[in-house]
Amino acid sequence: MKHVGTEVIIITAIALSFFGCAWVSVTDEGQAVRVLQPGTATGCEKIGNVTANTTDHVTIFARSDRKIQQELESLARNEATELGGDAIVPVGSAKEGRQSFDVYRCRPR
Repeated sequence: MKHVGTEVIIITAIALSFFGCAWVSVTDEGQAVRVLQPGTATGCEKIGNVTANTTDHVTIFARSDRKIQQELESLARNEATELGGDAIVPVGSAKEGRQSFDVYRCRPR
């Protein structure tokens, strides 16, 4: 005989365990990219823009805004290195797991 209640508890526990997990790691190159606040990139050259996307839900559960923001910043830092950037600045706020970032080069090459 199947215990449906047990299955629901197990599935829920697995889904909830994902809320504390960051699924995106910053690459070694991305570690050198700083996250700046708007208006603080003085003396830096804007070299582009990237848009980061991550999931904002796991099944029917919404993910933590903090974890979503961390993942978006990690993705943007990783992408900024491909443009030769060493700093990113968020453009607006995250919405539905998506956010744009301006990419800057602040240090001379």
